[in-house]
Amino acid sequence: MPPEQRAMRREVWNVMPQATGNPTRQLSDGQQKNTPHAPDIPHIPDTLDVLDGSSPADDGPAARPPAATATATATATRTDTELLIAASVLLADAALAARQAGADLTDALTGGRFALQALRRPTWALGAALSCARALTSPAGLGFGPNGGVIGELARIAGNVTRRRPAAVAMAVDAFALRIEAATVTHPNLDSAHARRLTGAVVAGDRLEAVRALHALVERLGVTRALTTVSPVIMELLALTGLLDENPVNDEFSWVTLAGGVPTTDPFLGLPSSLLKYLNPGPGRAERVDADPILAKVLGTSRNDIVSYINDIGALGNHGLVLLRRVACADGTARHVLLLPGTSFALLSNSTPQDLVGAFDGCLRADTTYTRAAKKLLRRAGVPAGSELMLVGHSLGGLTAMNLAADVDVASEYRITHVVTLGSPIDAKRPADHTTRVISLVNKHDVIPMLDGRGPASPHDLPAGWVELAWLDESYDYPLSHAPQAYSDSLRGELAHYREQVNASIRRYDGEITGNQPYMLRDK
Repeated sequence: MPPEQRAMRREVWNVMPQATGNPTRQLSDGQQKNTPHAPDIPHIPDTLDVLDGSSPADDGPAARPPAATATATATATRTDTELLIAASVLLADAALAARQAGADLTDALTGGRFALQALRRPTWALGAALSCARALTSPAGLGFGPNGGVIGELARIAGNVTRRRPAAVAMAVDAFALRIEAATVTHPNLDSAHARRLTGAVVAGDRLEAVRALHALVERLGVTRALTTVSPVIMELLALTGLLDENPVNDEFSWVTLAGGVPTTDPFLGLPSSLLKYLNPGPGRAERVDADPILAKVLGTSRNDIVSYINDIGALGNHGLVLLRRVACADGTARHVLLLPGTSFALLSNSTPQDLVGAFDGCLRADTTYTRAAKKLLRRAGVPAGSELMLVGHSLGGLTAMNLAADVDVASEYRITHVVTLGSPIDAKRPADHTTRVISLVNKHDVIPMLDGRGPASPHDLPAGWVELAWLDESYDYPLSHAPQAYSDSLRGELAHYREQVNASIRRYDGEITGNQPYMLRDK
């Protein structure tokens, strides 16, 4: 390897981890590790040489022992993903900085202060205006980067419609492309020819080819398998679609996704999430009901075990039923558990909070019909103030559990000790009480947990103290991979150690069940 190329690669290793702040990352088993800086890894030069098949002392890997070559190659594979994500972080930061620079220049050029200075110093103002305009529109500067304010937004819209892309968009596209490539390393289904054709067309902004590629993928694999194939990068693909079309209204979805936030607009029309509150306006209502024979049979064998809780949620169904359990715990304390099922997919909207409108609302907002109904349930049930409460939810139920934990009124009235979710996109939500333990169970074949913007290639980490247990199981296809039974089967089988880990975390709820009361929740 030439000396200058070796120096360049060492520079990449030295700069990238520092630029990303040496983050604390969450492992799949819930433990944490600190991503080390490259200089602390003694075998980095060999790893980098393996990437291009050369070594410092010879022209190929032949002189290296086979075991050492295999070890170095395995290390290179692991490192490749980290480098791709680190590079995507740098490009995302640069894209966001370039976009902000365009907004600042636009504001400086069109603001009232500049107009006043222009009256006093017209020659200076003309020169400054020309320099700003050149920086905002030159391919060697910000591309076509005006944005912000009335004039800036009008210019941005005009540039969008005429396909004049700012440099920030080019960098954002590259950042998303690197995320997709990083996901391909750990999800080989994305490396198939049909999936590559689709992701390549989306990255290139070729919508016609993307439609053809998607049709070919569905024709080959079917709808559910095709959805499962692209699910690890679904947010990146949606963000790229919004960024590269001629619609200037939906760009905010892409920029928020790039920055690691939860989009508050839809990726196609750019409609704000605030519209959902008009589609989901119910005050919420909770009524005591009797358990049907099937539910009563399941509840008769229930206990403080995560698999048992998942089975209970499956027996509750998705037609408005939730369950409040009272437990006389082994330490003499009376505690409560609230079980919250997920969404019914039969209709866009129905008379219960467990509908698709409620699911989108719960992902984007905390004050929803589901949370309002659950709060009324706790009051109607007479749960004493100060009681310890554990919330267990699937899908939308997990979202609602986090929304309840984030509600200051709920957190101040009850002691929410645990929130346990399965298949829920909760990563952007935070409990009001920092001592609340959050345990998130994620089947990586499940599409739903990725709707919060944090996919497999996302560089964003979980808060300290959270536990995320993620796996790939044999269910594969969505929606089977999203069903409570898929999670239950996994935790009863090869992932029994995860089951034990969760059960150890919720051990304080061991005891005698003294009450199992189902409630029917209604919109109004």
